[in-house]
Amino acid sequence: MIKVTAAIIEEDDRFLIARRAKGKHLAGYWEFPGGKIEEGENAVSCLIREIKEEFEIKISVNSYVGESYHVYSDKSINLKAFTCSIISGEIQLNDHDKFEWITIDEIHKYALAPADLPLIPLYDKVRNKR
Repeated sequence: MIKVTAAIIEEDDRFLIARRAKGKHLAGYWEFPGGKIEEGENAVSCLIREIKEEFEIKISVNSYVGESYHVYSDKSINLKAFTCSIISGEIQLNDHDKFEWITIDEIHKYALAPADLPLIPLYDKVRNKR
């Protein structure tokens, strides 16, 4: 089981999703950005590192949203999601080919990666508690 993180980067009432570039696993699917937790790394430090690598921005990791487990044909993952905020920087696309700021009501318009789908109701629950 591969341990992976996902950043739900919030701005006002919107959050960021990014589309996986051609040549990548699940190319064309939208996702909450993040990545694989490396040896000796925790989920929070992983998210900060991955978002810096993928988007050239610095984030703060705010709250735990929940996790999903998904089995793809070639691997299984445990995906842990956190809400985040941008501290500094301008978004550069180093790993994706597009990004969008959307509301929770717009998520159905996008083909979200299968492992990310279970995170939507978890995020909605966290968002509604505020």
